[in-house]
Amino acid sequence: MDIATLKALKPSEFEEAADGYRATSDMASTAKDKVENQIAAGIRNQLKGAAATAALDELKELAQNFHYVQTECALASTALNGFAYDMAAAKRKLEAALEDAKAAGCTVGADGSVTFPAGGKEVDGKVPEGGTVSASTSATDPTSAAIERQAVNMHPNPNFGKAVEFANRIGDALKEATDADAKWAPKLRALKADDDLKVSDRDWSDVKSDQDGVSDAGKKYLDSMPQPPKDGSPKDNAAWWKGLNDEERAAWLSLRPDSVGKLDGLPSAVRDEANRVVFDETRARYQMELDSIPKPPANEWTWITAGGYPAKVHTDEWMEWHRKYGDRYDFLDKSLRGMADIQKRFDATGTNGLPEAYLLGFSAEGDGRAIVANGNPDTADHQAVYVPGTTSDLNGIGGDVDRMVNLWNAARSEADGKTVSTITWLGYDAPDDVKKDAPFEHYAYDGAPAFTKFLDGLETSHTGDAPPHRTVIGHSYGTTLIGAAAEKGTLNADDVVLAGSPGVKVSHATELDVPKGHVWNEEAKGDIVPDIGRWGHGGDWFIIPSDPEFGANQMTTDTEGHSGYWNPGSDSLQNQALVVTGHGNDAPLKPPPDKWAHVK
Repeated sequence: MDIATLKALKPSEFEEAADGYRATSDMASTAKDKVENQIAAGIRNQLKGAAATAALDELKELAQNFHYVQTECALASTALNGFAYDMAAAKRKLEAALEDAKAAGCTVGADGSVTFPAGGKEVDGKVPEGGTVSASTSATDPTSAAIERQAVNMHPNPNFGKAVEFANRIGDALKEATDADAKWAPKLRALKADDDLKVSDRDWSDVKSDQDGVSDAGKKYLDSMPQPPKDGSPKDNAAWWKGLNDEERAAWLSLRPDSVGKLDGLPSAVRDEANRVVFDETRARYQMELDSIPKPPANEWTWITAGGYPAKVHTDEWMEWHRKYGDRYDFLDKSLRGMADIQKRFDATGTNGLPEAYLLGFSAEGDGRAIVANGNPDTADHQAVYVPGTTSDLNGIGGDVDRMVNLWNAARSEADGKTVSTITWLGYDAPDDVKKDAPFEHYAYDGAPAFTKFLDGLETSHTGDAPPHRTVIGHSYGTTLIGAAAEKGTLNADDVVLAGSPGVKVSHATELDVPKGHVWNEEAKGDIVPDIGRWGHGGDWFIIPSDPEFGANQMTTDTEGHSGYWNPGSDSLQNQALVVTGHGNDAPLKPPPDKWAHVK
């Protein structure tokens, strides 16, 4: 990079190009939403048959193409803005050095050399002559810097020292521009797609690689922007997002979707956009890794004779495969099954009027996290947030998502024309095993702060004319988390529904932070969890929500066992729908169950 090139460079031209890419990204986003939530949804709601299925498959591919274009163009926009930012900084430094050199009577050559005038005290009757300092950059090691200072101090002409400074500043600016050009060129060249019409797993894997590359190159650019609050409240997060301009929002979404998607208080549409990118990238990466692992041997089992009796055991070949790959293969396979169930919900939008889904949280690490809403909670009149219990993880998220789909369908008929959003909140590490883990309370207390913050975030991001009516719903250990959240913080809810509760840590309904008479309990016939769980999670004297002393409304149930509370068409589900839509007083009640029924 030379002086003439940097002086002539116009960062604004790259910013204008970035605006064009951002506009293309926005258009692709709009097209994707229209395909998924209007065209495909309309077909699912009105048409059936092979032709409709084929059309939906094509539309799904088209939506994926638009999502890919949206994401890659957003990265291109951010990369161009990052390049413009770095070059503008270098250009400002060059221009400042040139102006200062001119003001000091120095002349700058095209090669960066600086000619300085005569000056200083006379020596032998003569003013020290001027001269030329070669192009240079600031010394980076102490020895070179010391030698340079010594030369300046010993020179009889004070203009020599100024010229050295100007030459260094000019050289530093040119080096900064050269480095920026070398840094950004490969990142921009990498932003290209395969010449086909199908977005593959490798394409999405490349998106993550592009994202990491642009993020690394654009660190200074991103650091120059307002940063998200550290451990901020939902209101803090919302204020930060509101204070960003369009370019800054686009940069954060394209470079840090994982961070943006986690922030409670941000608009649900923004969180969904960020988490969908993380979701697609993760799914592609996991699928490619799974495909790279050898499939398990077909001959898993063999028979041996032990003690005179036949026994079925794993083959040596299978045991060797399992030792090398088994744990990772199982993790990837289960994670992908969960992601497939989330995608299945995305693809169900429009079926029987089901609203679009919003992915408000997602992570595949560990047991996984997922927060999936049916309908936009920011505009909903009624919000319902469901917390699942023991054994809940990403692998099994499909069943929990289905429960909230069932509740949305039931609530729609009771909503008097108002809008409803039902949300599956798997935002905590649930106990893995009923016997080994569920008796311990730390899972509830560890997850409670995140749940409290999420509820506060729903309050913050809501845009309706009136505050929403919010119901929190817990199943099994999920009710324990709800109780822990109320005990340690404030539960931002209007109603609480507890189903199959083993105890909520507190002893009375009034401790759940909702108005009197707004705690509702369901215990189905044959559900033994409440009476077993009371010994670990009950309140004083092991009181649980099913006990009359607790003070909850005991709603009727017509399902059996621990897992049927959301069966379609059941009274158990319909009663929850009445509470969710503000008609809890219409739900039929029953006497509290016999607390000793399961031990008699």
